[in-house]
Amino acid sequence: MISVKDATRTAVVAAAVCVSLASAASAAVNIDTVPVGNPGNAADTETGYGTVDYDYNIGKYEVTAGHYTAFLNAVAATDTYGLYNTNMWSISTGCKIQRTGSPGTYTYSVASDWANRPVNYVSWGDAARFANWLSNGQPTGTQNAGTTEDGAYVLNGATNNAALLAVTREADWKWAITSEDEWYKAAYHKNDGVTGHYFDYPTGSDSVPSNVLGNPTDPGNNATFWANGYTIGSPYYRTKVGDHENSDSPYGTFDQGGNVWEWNEAIIDGSYRGLRGGAFVSNDYSLHAAFRLNYYPADEVIGIGFRVAEVPEPATMSLLALGGLGMLARRRSVRG
Repeated sequence: MISVKDATRTAVVAAAVCVSLASAASAAVNIDTVPVGNPGNAADTETGYGTVDYDYNIGKYEVTAGHYTAFLNAVAATDTYGLYNTNMWSISTGCKIQRTGSPGTYTYSVASDWANRPVNYVSWGDAARFANWLSNGQPTGTQNAGTTEDGAYVLNGATNNAALLAVTREADWKWAITSEDEWYKAAYHKNDGVTGHYFDYPTGSDSVPSNVLGNPTDPGNNATFWANGYTIGSPYYRTKVGDHENSDSPYGTFDQGGNVWEWNEAIIDGSYRGLRGGAFVSNDYSLHAAFRLNYYPADEVIGIGFRVAEVPEPATMSLLALGGLGMLARRRSVRG
């Protein structure tokens, strides 16, 4: 028997086919991902995090202002649930997404020199709606069950802290905000099988990274954070995703340390959602594996963005066991 939910999703897919090709192309977002294998790996004995018993893909980079602009243009002509924050444009440290028009005809743009920097001023709810939109095939339309309110998460208009804390990931998810363990494993695990071996920093190192941006080449073990000054100053403050090209994690992710804090699904002290990784305004201690932060899930602030996870395509599952063996060989330090 077909469930009501399955029937609804079938109808949604059928409706999405009717979207014009021009609209679909304008909304197209490509999220680069890397595979995270070694299912059933042990947790980090020092923190208790990092064990994941399934294969998954994770965003190679943080979600960018360009990605988020395409999302807004697809579903926020009216912006029922406040996906846009005016600070994105009006504050000097915003990600420079500009909104024009009026409710019902809003459009959004971002300059090319900002498009590949991480989005900020996004709530946990905004990130969940972006994940739902990806799960639904990036449709164009109002913010409803077929676009932003169902997918990985059943949101049904949730925007306040209590409602967002009650949201959980659906079993049939396709794209989602990372769980804390998914995020932690991709950042710190040594990608050496089902071990409990982890680095201290998400740059494949146990040594404190520097905040130097290589010129012209990243020397390795670097990140975008505050260390007696910004990595880059006004007007950007955040580097383009992947600019620290030799400072990736053992699984091949970039900027899991610094640039912006990244939401995860953890609920902390019953009132907050989890954050990991540090930001351009935070010190090096925030990049360490032992450091967790939390924030109210409805809040949108200067230093917070997000990264997404994906269920891998079946054809790629057999490749995950091999992922990262070459990367592991070039890691520079081993935790004692």
